[in-house]
Amino acid sequence: MVLIGELSRRTGVSERLLRYYERTDLIQAERRANGYREYDDQAVETVRRVRALLATGLPTRVIRQVLPCTHDTATLRPCPGVLARLRDQLDVLDRRAAELETARRLLRRTIAATENAAHAADAVSRPAAEPRRR
Repeated sequence: MVLIGELSRRTGVSERLLRYYERTDLIQAERRANGYREYDDQAVETVRRVRALLATGLPTRVIRQVLPCTHDTATLRPCPGVLARLRDQLDVLDRRAAELETARRLLRRTIAATENAAHAADAVSRPAAEPRRR
């Protein structure tokens, strides 16, 4: 059994975030008589799995559903509905990626148009060069 500070140290996850994981039922803690949170020995691996799943872009509500199916940080056991949830999340990420690409193209065009306008304005505002005297 480990206390929250030790779990934080061993996983690199802040105590605040660990408390959030507990509130969202991603990890469970027992309470000592003094109120301290105490986590079982599997909590370190569970937190690592949560972090790995978060890195894939899954929201915590989906992670809560698929976490019981995790085998290690990279694979899931076949569980009812897991594959459908993962595919749904991939669709969400694909849509977001397409939206970001559209925004990037628009921003590039806006920057180019602004740069062109700035160069044109500079050319107009520059005084004509005086003829050289010999």
